[in-house]
Amino acid sequence: MTSEPTSARPGPALLFVPADRPDRYIKAIERSDTVVIDMEDAVAAADKSLGREAMLAHPLDPARTVVRLNGVTTPWFEADLEALRSTAYTRVMLPKAETRADVELLEPFEVIAVCETPLGIFNAGEIASASNTVAMIAGVEDLLGAIGGTSTQFPDTQYRDIAKHARSSVLIAARAFGKWAIDTVYLDIADIDGQRREAEDAAASGFVASACIHPSQVAVIRDAYTPTVDEVEWARAVIAAAEGNHGVFEFRGRMVDSPVLNHARSVLSRQSRAEHLSAAPGETREPQ
Repeated sequence: MTSEPTSARPGPALLFVPADRPDRYIKAIERSDTVVIDMEDAVAAADKSLGREAMLAHPLDPARTVVRLNGVTTPWFEADLEALRSTAYTRVMLPKAETRADVELLEPFEVIAVCETPLGIFNAGEIASASNTVAMIAGVEDLLGAIGGTSTQFPDTQYRDIAKHARSSVLIAARAFGKWAIDTVYLDIADIDGQRREAEDAAASGFVASACIHPSQVAVIRDAYTPTVDEVEWARAVIAAAEGNHGVFEFRGRMVDSPVLNHARSVLSRQSRAEHLSAAPGETREPQ
């Protein structure tokens, strides 16, 4: 199976909070697994300095916090980076990452790279190869805007092919280099069923977490990343059955080989993490 970064895994629910709304910081970290203090899209251009000041004045637990900077080509990037260096935060989110060099500008910070431009998606593998990249996200809404599109989804909320391609490309690139893949936000806050379908698909596809924009989405995401009782029972049983078999064998009417056993191990890994999160709320909750 593909290796993973050695540092603490984010999520499964990453909740964005506007940097210039420090009154929401504590509620956000209490209600989510990882908080993303957003100094980019969530803060108006005229308020960038206010967001930076609030981020500095209201520190959160660094182990459970990510700071989303403004992009490297913006007039706010250098000031963001200078401010960040005076904090205890070690992990940042870089929007509109397009090259490996973009990520390496942020060394020694760990970087969650957001690929949301045509060049960023095209260079997803290069971005994933940076030593300080720990995770990746496909920003499909920004991507569609950049290429002249108008909608990432059909009326039934299913993704269009271009969004599916971007999401899949980033997932594969991340895993090819042993980095985590985080699924993008679901914008329709009221559509709980749509959020659940997307988070369940993300978990089944190999994402380790999903980002969200409202506290009401957190529980839905956590539930989606927690295997069902039946899934856990099957995973444990098939792995136990494999101990007495060599090579391919039949289990409950299904052929089992190495890929199927890897699927089972992934189920148990997700279950172990869910149990650890449940047992230690509000802490740096990473299994050792």
